[in-house]
Amino acid sequence: MIHWLKNNDALGTTNRGVPCESGLCTLCRSDCRGKCETWLSSLVGRKLLYPRDYPMTTAGSANVTALGVGYQSLRIQGYAYGARGLDTGLSQDPDDCIFPNVNLATEFGREIKTKCRLPMMTGALGSTFIAAHYWDSFAAGAAICGFPIVVGENVVGVDRHSTLEEGGITSAPELDRRINTFMRYYDGYGAIIVQMNVEDTRNGVAEYLAEKYGDQIILELKWGQGAKDIGGEIQVKSLDYAQFLKTRGYVVDPDPTDPTVQEAFRNHAVTTFARHSRLGATDLDSPAQVQEEFMRSVAYLRKLGFKRISLKTGAYGMEALALSIRLAAEAKLDLLTIDGAGGGTGMSPWNMMDHWGVPSLPLHAKAWEYCRLLEEQGLAVPDLSFAGGFAREDHLFKALALGAPYAKLVCMGRAPMIPGYLGSNIQGVFHPENREQLHGHWEELPASVKSIGTYPEEIFSGWEAVKARVGADEMKHVPFGAVAMYGYADKLACGLQQFMAGARKFALSEIARDDLMAANRETAAETGIAYMTDAQSAKAVEIMKGRF
Repeated sequence: MIHWLKNNDALGTTNRGVPCESGLCTLCRSDCRGKCETWLSSLVGRKLLYPRDYPMTTAGSANVTALGVGYQSLRIQGYAYGARGLDTGLSQDPDDCIFPNVNLATEFGREIKTKCRLPMMTGALGSTFIAAHYWDSFAAGAAICGFPIVVGENVVGVDRHSTLEEGGITSAPELDRRINTFMRYYDGYGAIIVQMNVEDTRNGVAEYLAEKYGDQIILELKWGQGAKDIGGEIQVKSLDYAQFLKTRGYVVDPDPTDPTVQEAFRNHAVTTFARHSRLGATDLDSPAQVQEEFMRSVAYLRKLGFKRISLKTGAYGMEALALSIRLAAEAKLDLLTIDGAGGGTGMSPWNMMDHWGVPSLPLHAKAWEYCRLLEEQGLAVPDLSFAGGFAREDHLFKALALGAPYAKLVCMGRAPMIPGYLGSNIQGVFHPENREQLHGHWEELPASVKSIGTYPEEIFSGWEAVKARVGADEMKHVPFGAVAMYGYADKLACGLQQFMAGARKFALSEIARDDLMAANRETAAETGIAYMTDAQSAKAVEIMKGRF
C-alpha cells in the first residue's frame, strides 16, 4: 500500500489524519481546524495553486517517480506549439492564447442538454446526517458555481416528517427542502439529480417527484458505488428512531424490536443501530434478465414524465461495467456515473472500503475500451462521469482525458463537502445565535483561519465574486459554506485552465487521451496510455531524420 505524504511544505498544507490519494484524510471531520489542500483552498481559492511565501522561497517538485497503477501514475502532456479549441472571436495570437481564455463549460445529455460551468459534480449526498446538516451550503454552492449536485438515496424514507400512505409517499419535507435550496440559486447551469434505490422505489419517490417537480430534476437509478457493495447505511443512536426506520421497511442491525437488544440498549451495551438498504436485482439471474428489467424500469419512468434519467454504478467487475454501459446506451440515458473503489462515504464497513471492487483507474480505462466497442457497432455512447478518489485540478484533467471523448464530468464525493463544513464553522463564530442550526463546531476562529483574515470578506477569497453573482441583498442569505465552495471551485477551475492551456487545449472537447502519458510500464499496459518516453517517439524520430 502506498503511503501519501502528510504535509506539503511548498503549499503550507497539512493533514490532520492519515492522507489518501485524493489528498483528503481517510477520516474527514466536520469540525476540522485545518488544513489539507481542499480545506485551505476553500478559503484562499486559486492562491493555493502556487508555493507559499513568494518571493522569499524557491520550490521544486518531489513527485518524479510513480509507483503502482493508479491516477497518480498518469502524467499530463504539455506542448511547445499550437492552440486548439479557441472560442469564436479569439485568434492564435499569444495575447488570446492565455489560460483565462480556456473555456471550461461542458454539457451532458441525450436529447436535453444540461449545461455546466465547469466539468464537476458532487457525489450522492443522501440520508447521512452530515449530508442533511450541511445541505444548504452544498446545494447553494453547487448552484452558484453551476455544477450538478446529487440528492442521494433514502432521504424520504428516513425523514420522520414525511408521510407514507398506502405504500406511497404523499409528503417529503426534507426532499423538498433539498430541491428548493438548490433551485433558489439555480440560473440554468448545473442540475439537481435525485437518486433512487430499492426502498425509494417501493415508497413511490419517483411518482412523487414526477408529479411535483417534473423536468426540474434528473432522476438517477443506482446500481452501486465505489465505497461498498451492499446497500446504503447510516448509524442512529435512538432506539425510538431505529424502530421507526424498521417500520419504514429498512434492515436495522441489531434488531430494535428484539427485547434482548432493547435490554442491552438500556444497559448501554448497545449504543447505536445501523440502518441498511437492500441489495438490488436479487431476483434476477442473468444479464438478459437485467436488461429486460432495466429497460422496463426506464420505460416506466419515461411514462411518468421523466425526460432526463441517469445511472450510477459502482466498482463491480467487468461484466457489470459492460452491462451498465450497454444498457445506458440502449435506454438513451443522459449520464452514466462510474464509481471506482477507493472512493469515500459517510458510513461503510472500513475493510470493505479497503478491499472490495476495482480501483478507479483500471475501471475507468476499461470503461473507455467498452465505449469504443459500442461506437464500432454504430451505437451512441452515453455521456460519462468518472468518480472515485478525486479532489484536485490534476484529477479533473486526468479523468476527462482518460475517458475522452465520452467523459463529460468528474464526480467528487467527499472533497466538495469540506467547504460546507468549514464555512458553517466560521459562520457559527460570527453568528453564534445560529450555531446549532448551522451545525457549527467552533466558538472562536482557530489560528489557521485567523492567519488568513478576521472578518468574512477578508477570510473568503470568493466573497465578492459570490456577492456580484447573487446581489448584495441576497448575500445576507447565502451560507458561508457556499462561499467557501466557490473558493474551492475557483481553485479547481483556474488550475484546470492552466493544465489545459499548457496542453494547448482551450476547450474541454479538445482534451484527448494522448494528452496523458504513463509514468510506469505497468500503468501503460493497463490503460493503453503510452509510457512517457514512448509517447510521441515516432514523431521525434522523424524530426531527427529531418522530416518535419
